[in-house]
Amino acid sequence: MSPIRLLVIDDHTLFRRGLVALLGQHRQRLVVVGEAGDAGEAQRKALELQPDIVLLDNHLPGVRGVDALPGLKEAAPKARVLMLTVSEDESDLAMALRQGANGYLLKTIDSDALLASIERCFAGESVVSPEMTAKLVSAFQSSSRPAQPAATDPADALSPRERDTLRELARGASNKEIARTLDIAETTVKIHVQHILRKLNLSSRVQAALFASERGLAAR
Repeated sequence: MSPIRLLVIDDHTLFRRGLVALLGQHRQRLVVVGEAGDAGEAQRKALELQPDIVLLDNHLPGVRGVDALPGLKEAAPKARVLMLTVSEDESDLAMALRQGANGYLLKTIDSDALLASIERCFAGESVVSPEMTAKLVSAFQSSSRPAQPAATDPADALSPRERDTLRELARGASNKEIARTLDIAETTVKIHVQHILRKLNLSSRVQAALFASERGLAAR
């Protein structure tokens, strides 16, 4: 396989160069095709380079990384965006996910976990630092509005086993852990997850977890 192509966006030159150097030690697995220190340069580089993965800091000159997300998504529609930040603020986490980020990682992450997260993100998974997973529920609760009455609940379209799978997703379980808990094959879990995303019109596991948390499904 060709290496994963990365665009690194961070306004701290020392950290950015160090990160690029670190990632450069794994050229068989990934390659940094560009770097940027502000949102404008990031959008130009994204449009020009069309990276597979964008590593995006949340603190950029004059703008938050989460606010730059729509422009980056428009410039490089196929790119997946991983927030890499020092912010453990649950509102930043919620905003990033709502704006289309495919993951949220803290800069305290070790190098092996970072590489694994990049590869998982490239494979289509949504990744969140373990320290932030527990904040998903409170992040949604603190920023959500009271639910409006609706004729039907989208969750009603889920089968009992799909609801079980959704509940485990909301708890941050991996496919392997869900398979073990529900005593089913891991391939069956993957199928359930695909059906859940399709029926709920969602695009990621993290969005599914937020959906479940909003409705209290994780506690059932």
